[in-house]
Amino acid sequence: MSLSLSPLTLHPHAHVSPSPFPMSLLRRLNLNLSNHHRRRIATVAAAVRQDTTVWTPAPLSEIEPAAESLFHVSIDVSDAQDLVESHTRAGQYLQLRVPDAPKPSFLAIASPPKLASARGVFEFLVKSVAGSTAEALCALKRGDVVELSQVMGNGFDLAQIDPPEKFGTVIVFATGSGISPIRSLIESGFSADKRSDVRVYYGARNLQRMAYQDKFKQWESSGVKIVPVLSQPEDSWTGESGYVQAAFTRAKEISNPLSTGAVLCGQKQMTEEVTSILVADGVSAEKILKNF
Repeated sequence: MSLSLSPLTLHPHAHVSPSPFPMSLLRRLNLNLSNHHRRRIATVAAAVRQDTTVWTPAPLSEIEPAAESLFHVSIDVSDAQDLVESHTRAGQYLQLRVPDAPKPSFLAIASPPKLASARGVFEFLVKSVAGSTAEALCALKRGDVVELSQVMGNGFDLAQIDPPEKFGTVIVFATGSGISPIRSLIESGFSADKRSDVRVYYGARNLQRMAYQDKFKQWESSGVKIVPVLSQPEDSWTGESGYVQAAFTRAKEISNPLSTGAVLCGQKQMTEEVTSILVADGVSAEKILKNF
């Protein structure tokens, strides 16, 4: 709201009655109007930004359990060539919305870009959280239609850790559903077989909550060593336990920090602590890649 007042010309000897409202009240009124005006502009601007999102309907081609509380979701984008072509890097993500859900969900694309080009599908690893859009998505069936936004983000900037001969060590850290864009990275290929040391520290509560175990052998055949880390393992577990940052600290084995890169995806505490450890060891912050 804005007020427009016409200019007032007064006679030199004219008598002006004082305002019936105290100046403090007028100042508060003006401030309130100003705040209201700013809020209204912000609301309109937000609506305009929201309206710029282009939503593409696409059917579910597959949905099945991937681990406890995690679902493998495949979406047919064969009729959305623009979407397919916009997925160019591992680590990119998009928004997904389902009917009757209050707001969209941000999801990292788990499949490599080449899979979308070859088969016309995007694959996701979705954690079902009570009351969320993700839970509504995981309750759908094959053939149900969802809506996808444009592909977003710059993904993992692998140019920072190339050529592989110069950056022989790449250490990857993932927790929970954060393995999703890491799968895209591994299956996209980042010359792991040309590097001397590529490790993936993958953390989960237990084996029941660890997705993609059926892919570990395939990943290792491409030159990637998988190090599962369980925070609450069963008594029979003989591998690494605790958190991934602790497992890495125990192992360390960074021969040359200047030729080391890292890729992080998962819980905020993990990414912050791992970053601090790596930087303290001499790894350049520019060589620590994240997808957000």
